[in-house]
Order: sequence, then C-alpha cells, then structure tokens
Amino acid sequence: MNVVLFDNEQTWNNLLPLTFTRPISEIRIGILTIAQKWEKALGLSISYHCKEYLSEKYKLNLSQNNLFINASVCPDAKLLAAIQGLQNNEALYSGQLLIAYKHNEILQSYESLSKKELDAEVLSISTPSDIFTKNDIALKADFHLITNQRQSEKLDASVTVIGDRNLVFLEKGAKATACVLNTQSGPIYLGEDSEIMEGSVVRGPFALCEHSALKMSAKIYGATTIGPHSKVGGEVNNSVIFGYSNKAHDGFLGNSVIGEWCNLGADTNNSNLKNNYANVKLYNYPLKKAIDTGLQFCGLIMGDYSKSGINTMFNTGTVVGVGCNIFGGGFPPTYIPSFSWGGSEGFERYQNEKLFETNTKVFERRGLHFNDQEKNILLAIQKLN
Repeated sequence: MNVVLFDNEQTWNNLLPLTFTRPISEIRIGILTIAQKWEKALGLSISYHCKEYLSEKYKLNLSQNNLFINASVCPDAKLLAAIQGLQNNEALYSGQLLIAYKHNEILQSYESLSKKELDAEVLSISTPSDIFTKNDIALKADFHLITNQRQSEKLDASVTVIGDRNLVFLEKGAKATACVLNTQSGPIYLGEDSEIMEGSVVRGPFALCEHSALKMSAKIYGATTIGPHSKVGGEVNNSVIFGYSNKAHDGFLGNSVIGEWCNLGADTNNSNLKNNYANVKLYNYPLKKAIDTGLQFCGLIMGDYSKSGINTMFNTGTVVGVGCNIFGGGFPPTYIPSFSWGGSEGFERYQNEKLFETNTKVFERRGLHFNDQEKNILLAIQKLN
C-alpha cells in the first residue's frame, strides 16, 4: 500500500507562517512530526501531496493502490484500525473532517466515494495555537509509541526524579546531570545524544529531541517540545520548537511555536497573557487580520529562518513570518511580514543576499549545506507575500 499525506488548502493557509516552508505533516507536535507518527504507526514510508513549490523537497509518489491521509490528523489505535479497513473508493470521515480515502489517483472532489464515519474523536491541528494547546496529548501519545516495550538508558544518580522514574526515558547517548525531573504531570523524553545540563528543572510532559541541549539552570514547564539540534536556556512554558533553532540564553518563552533555523537572542521575552486577561488575538493570513483565538494564554508564532536580537520584547499574540531579522528597543508590531528587517521603529526588506549569506553560515554550523532547493523555496514564498 502506498501512503500519501495530503494538505488541505484551507488548513495549510490557516497554519501560516509555519507552513510556508513545509507541508502540514512536517509540523512537529508531541515528540515527532505528523509524518513520522504515521510512518511509525503504519510501518510504511510516506510521501506528500503539497504546494507545488514545496514538491521538489517533499516528493509525491503514486501507485495503483494509494491511501491518502489528511496531513493535519495524528494517528491513534482506533483511527489506524478504521483506516486499514478502508476499501478502494471509500473515504473515512469524522463529522465534516475528511480523514482518509483510498483511490488510484488524487481526487479534487470526494462525492463519488463511499462515506464511512469514525465514531471517535481525532487529534488534528488547524491553527498555529493548536500546536501548543494539544502538545500535551500528542507528547504523551508519542512517548508511548516510541518507548513501548523498550528499555531506557540508565539515568545518572545525580538526577532527582519527582514522580515515576519509569516515565523518564533516555535514548542512546542522552545524558542528564544534577537536575530535577518531575513526571507527575507527564513523561520526560531525551532523544539520542541530547543533554540536560546541571541545575535545570523540568516538569513533564517534555521532549528534548536528538542532539539538543538544555543549558544550565533552565526552567521548563510542560507541555514543551524542543526539536532536534537545538539549544535552549532560560524559562520555557508550554511551547514547541520545531528544531535547528536556539534560545540559548535567559528570557521567557511561553505558549509559543518556533519554526526551524530560528534564533532568539539573549534575554528575548514574549508576553503570553494580556494585562486585562482578555482573549488573545492572532494574525490570520487568509483573512489578513487578527482573530480571536479563544485563548487567554498565547505567545509567539515564528516562521522558519527568523531571528531576534538581544533584549527583544514580543507582545502577546505576535506572529513573525519567514526570514525576519528583528532588533532594537520597544515592542515590534504583533504581525511582522516575512522577510522584514528592523523593529519597533520600522522595517525594511531583508535583502536576499544577506539572508542567504546568514543561512549558509547557520547551516554550516550544523554540518549541512544551504542549497538551491532551500533558496528556491524562499524565493517562491517571496512571490506569495
């Protein structure tokens, strides 16, 4: 069976700026990306049906026996059973949400398919704030998926565990020293070659993915995920960092989502609660205006390749696009378009030459190459903005 994760146009647009640079299924929620969840759950490789400008990097493979799965939906046992029971020309729904269908080709309309209803709730994302509000559920599910019937590496004797020690899992090469890990609210997962440095205090659920580090005396509240190849210090609460990004110094990050290849300068802080305790509004790209999230706590949404200078302050419900460089005193606007250079005193266009030069250096620090494929994606995004 050939598995394709397909992007719904409306959902992809609502998840901007995080989806400018990726299909929906490459979003990290919990420990894994949605694509990784499906690959582990099904034991099969997947491909993508996504925006044309992303398709060179995220390729589509088709056969005569295709299972198309909504890329915004996360797997669970009941959903897996229902999907695996689908026959050709059948579609699985949960209310109005199309979850999956089997067909020999990609369809634009699903009216011809026989409809089956899933009698269960599904975990799915449709807005950027869903990523941190639902991270608790996703992280606990991923922890069980990854660690089930596996043995953790040994935890150093200098670590204090509050709660169940069996809910701390270390992959090969992971280490934690002289820190406090609290599993009473959820599990704590340390990916391969990750490190929690001395003096750190962590409340689960929490995931530190491969080759990432918590700097000394970091304070982490769940549910928080730090993706691979990232360094994080200071205070973090209920946030998701996709990977290859740094918040290496003191400063607060709360109820936020940070993309890849981002850097938050020393003492960067975000507000996650309005002074009047009103619901937070967040910029919506399709509507071109800020809309009510229904949330009292909502912080910073930052697209890939964006960076903030030292002492940057982000107001409640700030959205930063792709490829921004933000610096200076005062609060910048709560919506910063992609490829902006500046701060509260105004912005100019971040020139491609400078952006590409910086990205080349950042990739080299991780032993990677900022290639034409990455450049072409950024150039395509510029045409959309």
